[in-house]
Amino acid sequence: MSRAVFLLCMLSLGGCSHHMANDAWTGQDKAQHFIASAMLAAAGNEYAQHQGINRDRSAAIGFMFSVGLGASKELWDSRPAGSGWSWKDFAWDVAGATTGYTVWQLAHH
Repeated sequence: MSRAVFLLCMLSLGGCSHHMANDAWTGQDKAQHFIASAMLAAAGNEYAQHQGINRDRSAAIGFMFSVGLGASKELWDSRPAGSGWSWKDFAWDVAGATTGYTVWQLAHH
């Protein structure tokens, strides 16, 4: 999993160098990033487990699925016509994915 996180970070850094967002840490879009990421992490965990993948691996899959989609969204935003890469949005994505992972784990413990 650490290799996947490293690769994701390297890909993310390469995509955001030309267009950055100038946004605040709070706002409706930050709540949307958090909630969507939490739901995606939990859904990814559940889906992977229903595919017969063990609990630890399904949790990692769900978390990386959510963070990967968050990074993809920021890469999309970083294109010249987009709103710009937002590290703040991405931080809320990671916080949401962590929360979704944790809540799913607690609910299935």
